[in-house]
Amino acid sequence: MKEDFLVLLYYCYTPIADPEDFREQHHLMCLDLNLRGRIIIASEGINGTVSGRRSDCEAYMKHVKAKPEFEKLEFKVETHDQYTFAKLHVRVKPEIVHSSLRHIEPTKKTGEYIEPEEFREILKNESKDTVVLDVRSNYEHHVGKFKNAVTLDIENFRDFPDKINELQQYKDKKVITYCTGGIKCEKASAYLLEQGFENVYQLHGGIIKYGIEADGEDFEGKCYVFDNRIVKEVNKVNPSVIGKCHVTGEASDRMVNCANPDCNIHVPMSAAGAAKYNGCCSEQCMHAPKVRAYNGSGYYQKESNGYNPYRGVKRKKQNSD
Repeated sequence: MKEDFLVLLYYCYTPIADPEDFREQHHLMCLDLNLRGRIIIASEGINGTVSGRRSDCEAYMKHVKAKPEFEKLEFKVETHDQYTFAKLHVRVKPEIVHSSLRHIEPTKKTGEYIEPEEFREILKNESKDTVVLDVRSNYEHHVGKFKNAVTLDIENFRDFPDKINELQQYKDKKVITYCTGGIKCEKASAYLLEQGFENVYQLHGGIIKYGIEADGEDFEGKCYVFDNRIVKEVNKVNPSVIGKCHVTGEASDRMVNCANPDCNIHVPMSAAGAAKYNGCCSEQCMHAPKVRAYNGSGYYQKESNGYNPYRGVKRKKQNSD
């Protein structure tokens, strides 16, 4: 497999004075570089995952890092054999990751970083005084998580503060938070500090950086990612499967959406499990009036609806002649 494409995962909490203007210029640059992906701009910073040809991604990283406000931004870089997105979306939102913690400013206070190699040793040398806390949603940790990690029953990251009472039992321990790429932990760890937890850390760069720098050792299952891959292997040392098929209960890390769009539940489902109800999660859903034809993948691309990558761009690109 020839890997001529790169996938870039990144975020940076940094003040952006005019998010709308920044979005427009950034959008145009991404179009010039033939990038595809999702980028969120807010007054508090930038958050993105993009994919493209190696040379285009390298040019993008060079351009972004040249800006003083992104001096501390780190790219998690992976190789791939094609685009991992079908489209490009650059949007302005109130936050760069949806939370109920808008008052928290990670640039002022957040949990200390623990680097991947140090984290690998922590996982190996289990201690009753250390808690590894997964701050991701159910569908993410159901398919993959770190060994012995504490997981939370939440559908969205914005529900994290609702679990603070459950976490009180760990208040006197060393708490290390982790997520996919690190962005959620910036606010989650800061919130724990705000709530009186004193010994709070975060895995620097999240699962993805850990996979790149520490071979993903002791990460069980696969890592859920927010692009067309859906899940990816990170553990090169002692991989395993922890996901269980929603229909049959057998081991599976194949994430699908129920073929009934009115349900659309996103769960692990084996090929055998999907075949039982034609891609649906249950017999009831299989007989729903709007059920989609099962396409074998369980991934249903949204309708393009006349998708135009220049939509939302106020000014036309100018010729460079």
